[in-house]
Amino acid sequence: MSGGRTPFSKILIANRGEIALRIMRTARRLGYGVVAVYSDPDADALHVGEADEAVRIGEALPARSYLDIDAIVAAAKASGADAVHPGYGFLAENAAFAQACRDAGLVFIGPSPESIEAMGNKAGAKAIMQAADVPCVPGYQGADQSDAAMLTQAQSIGFPVMIKAAAGGGGRGMRLAPDTASFPDLLRNARSEAQGAFGDPAVILERAIARPRHIEIQVFCDRHGNAIHLGERDCSVQRRHQKLIEEAPSPAVSDNLRARMGAIAVKAVQSIGYEGAGTLEFLLDASGNFYFMEMNTRLQVEHPVTEAITGLDLVELQLRVASGEPLGLRQGDVRFSGHAIEVRLCSEDPARDFMPQSGKMALWRMPDHLRVEHALQSGVEIPPFYDSMIAKLIAHGATREEARRRLIHGLEDAVALGVATNQAFLAACLRHSAFAAGEATTAFIAQYRDGLTPPAVETPELALAALLLYVTGRHAPPWRKGRSLSATFPVPLRIEIDRHVHEVEIVREREGGYIANVGGSKLRIDIDELGRDSIRYGVDGLTSEARFYRDADSLYILNRGIVRACRNFTLAPPVGTAATGSDGKVRATMNGRVVAMLVKKGERVAAGQPVMTLEAMKMEHVHAAPVSGIISAIDVAEGEQITTGKIVVEIEAERAGS
Repeated sequence: MSGGRTPFSKILIANRGEIALRIMRTARRLGYGVVAVYSDPDADALHVGEADEAVRIGEALPARSYLDIDAIVAAAKASGADAVHPGYGFLAENAAFAQACRDAGLVFIGPSPESIEAMGNKAGAKAIMQAADVPCVPGYQGADQSDAAMLTQAQSIGFPVMIKAAAGGGGRGMRLAPDTASFPDLLRNARSEAQGAFGDPAVILERAIARPRHIEIQVFCDRHGNAIHLGERDCSVQRRHQKLIEEAPSPAVSDNLRARMGAIAVKAVQSIGYEGAGTLEFLLDASGNFYFMEMNTRLQVEHPVTEAITGLDLVELQLRVASGEPLGLRQGDVRFSGHAIEVRLCSEDPARDFMPQSGKMALWRMPDHLRVEHALQSGVEIPPFYDSMIAKLIAHGATREEARRRLIHGLEDAVALGVATNQAFLAACLRHSAFAAGEATTAFIAQYRDGLTPPAVETPELALAALLLYVTGRHAPPWRKGRSLSATFPVPLRIEIDRHVHEVEIVREREGGYIANVGGSKLRIDIDELGRDSIRYGVDGLTSEARFYRDADSLYILNRGIVRACRNFTLAPPVGTAATGSDGKVRATMNGRVVAMLVKKGERVAAGQPVMTLEAMKMEHVHAAPVSGIISAIDVAEGEQITTGKIVVEIEAERAGS
């Protein structure tokens, strides 16, 4: 090595899924070899098959695979890789990992361990920024992490208080504590989630600022003293403190404000000799005041929107900087063109508080007129152990309105059937008048949530679902276009859609059409084309097309951008109380790992009292007692991996008046 250069030829990507594929794409274009790593559930994952080589690093849980520093360094050595790209999440902001790579003679494609230690830790970053007279959110980032000290500090800051993982971001290890009474339990949850996601339970406290915008500045630095910013991204639309929609530029940031925030960000990273990609995150209030929150010492999930408006490949810049090359860009060289918006498609159910979902993605097709980053294909299992984000859809347009329209159209075209996603929710966010006007803050979802979930099932949807269950049934007469030899008798169907059961009758007419009787309302449906997973049909003169997937008695339909999950209950017995939870049994609402049992056998509990915490997709989910009573049985143990519907706690309900 000479002249500050650190050449490398083969890159191990210490990550999974779409970001692994994204890094591979640029690395291959630049002539680098690529090595994948995988856990047991990811053995057949797309990123494994696309790599030149792949190395198993452990079991399903992140702590035993993607967070195992020794295993990843060993994989790099075994494969002959001489550089490591951490992607984002997992070990991307772990100083010990960067140091382990350095000690092993591997080029870490990211900042130095010292920079990660200084800025990747929220507490350290705030101290540095405060010393540089950068406005910060009032809070506590001290070394005393005892329960008593944290409570005292929270009371001193004033409620509501944000609890945040010190070692990482992405909304994990983050809780909003509204008052003193709720603080201890929320502190425990935040610490446990931070430990599971980042291997460090330390947290910081911040005063909660009402309805701000979340604005971040992308910076890039090389080892030759050059540093630039690439403008801002607006990441205000969030749920559970995790970003769902990101855009660049922000509709709230003027050229003057961008220059001010960018200059502060560049000055901050230059002061510590930072190298590589980084993002400084700020809260922007309605008066134009901004407050530093944290720095992400890595590539961001939302980096494609910056790439779209600058024309730069941020992964390429990372690789060139890591090899010792100068940036080759000055601030005056950075030009912005148009507007870009990204949405995060997640396997979660917005109607059930964004509960993560896992299982088989039976039918998967993404639109070809948008940039889509994903690592799925039809028939792939989505495991419960990792992040719920399964794809990013990015639209770029000459104007914000053009980008918004293109993204809505792309979401409506996306086919993701078999596992519940937030597809329709995202489209509703983009359509909302507040978002369209550029007025969304971090309170957007909480403020407008009732209007963002799909509307109740309407009669034409019920009719279409019943018709598809009928014509795709194993014993149904084959569909043929045109006249039928004879009409059929009414066929009664009992179908469940969105957890509600409906009675529908289907009749085929001699002319070839169908009559659906839904609660006394009759609707004529004509089928123009029926394929293996698509139907073109007409209702009252309006012709539409829908995608569907049939699996035994289950049916998934994508129609006008909304997915409906249906089940044929025609031959099933009536649903009793056991399925509702009113029988006193607490059932797991998703696949996951039991991280905490909060009650003991024989203990008296009140309805709504937390009894068990389940970890799924790197987030913790508390399960509560459905009734008041006595714990009669605990059917799982801490650390156990369980499946959806598993009975975890049984409660003997109290009798009235007892």
